[in-house]
Amino acid sequence: MRSLRELRPRLLPRLRVFVCRRIEDGPAFSKPIQPEKRKGIEAMNHGHTGPSRGPGRFGQGWMDSRGRNETQVREEVLELLWTLREGGKTGLEDILKSSAEEELEEILGAMERDGWVEIRSGQVALREEGERRALEVIRRHRLAERLLSEVFELEERDFETSACQFEHILSPQVLESVCTFLGHPPVCPHGKAIPPGPCCARFKRDVEPLVRPLPDLKLGEQGRVVFITPKSKGRLERLSSLGLTPGSVVHLAQKRPSYVIEIGETTLALDEEIAKEIYVKRV
Repeated sequence: MRSLRELRPRLLPRLRVFVCRRIEDGPAFSKPIQPEKRKGIEAMNHGHTGPSRGPGRFGQGWMDSRGRNETQVREEVLELLWTLREGGKTGLEDILKSSAEEELEEILGAMERDGWVEIRSGQVALREEGERRALEVIRRHRLAERLLSEVFELEERDFETSACQFEHILSPQVLESVCTFLGHPPVCPHGKAIPPGPCCARFKRDVEPLVRPLPDLKLGEQGRVVFITPKSKGRLERLSSLGLTPGSVVHLAQKRPSYVIEIGETTLALDEEIAKEIYVKRV
C-alpha cells in the first residue's frame, strides 16, 4: 500500500477542489456582536430545566444562515470557549465580544441547559461533557491544520479556514490515522497544544521504546528517521532540503557542543532543540 506522501500529488488537487467547495464566508469568529443583542443568558436560563430544543429553533433539521447544523455550531462555540480560556478569558462579556455567532446567547443557553457549560457570576465554565467535546474538536481542528500545512502545503490563510471545515468531518478512526501519520505532533502550526488522543498513549506505551529522539543514540550509532516533529513548517522544509527526511539513515558523530550527524556524504550540525524533534529507530 502506498503512503500518503506518495499519493500527495494526486490527492492535493482533489483536496483543494473539496476545500474550495466547503469554504464559506470565512471564520465564524471574525467580528464582535453588537452590545444591544446581549440579553442576559443567566437570567434567560434561571429556573429552566427543560430540554434545550424548543419549537422552531435548535430542533431536528435546524440550520443557521451559513448552512451549519446545530452540532457544527455548538462545536464552533466550544472551540471558541477553549481558545479564549487558553488566553485566560472566561468572562461572558469577553466571549460575546469575541464572536460573530448570530445566536450565540441562545446557543450558550441551550448548552447550559444540556449540562455542557455552567454560567455563573458572569463567568462561563465547561462542564464534564462540554470539556470532553471541546477537547475532541480542538484536537480535530489542530491536527487538520498540521495536515493541511505540512502534507498539502497550504498557506496559513487557506489552511486555517479549511481546518474549520475539516474538523467537523474527520471521524475518530481517520483522526487517529492522521495523528499517527504526522508523528503525534504536540502542537499546531501556531504553537498551541494539541490534546493527545488514544493513539498517542499507545505510541508512548508500545512504539516509543523503539522510536526515540535522535539525542538518545550513542556516539557512533546509526538510526533510521521515522518522523520529524518540527515547531514550524519552515524548519521541516530546511531539514528536508538537506536530505533529512523519514527513511533517511543518519550516523551520530558528535553530541557536544552541538549534534553532528552524517547522512551519506552530507554532514549536518544541529542544535539540541532541533535534534530532539527528530525521531529515529536504531539500525
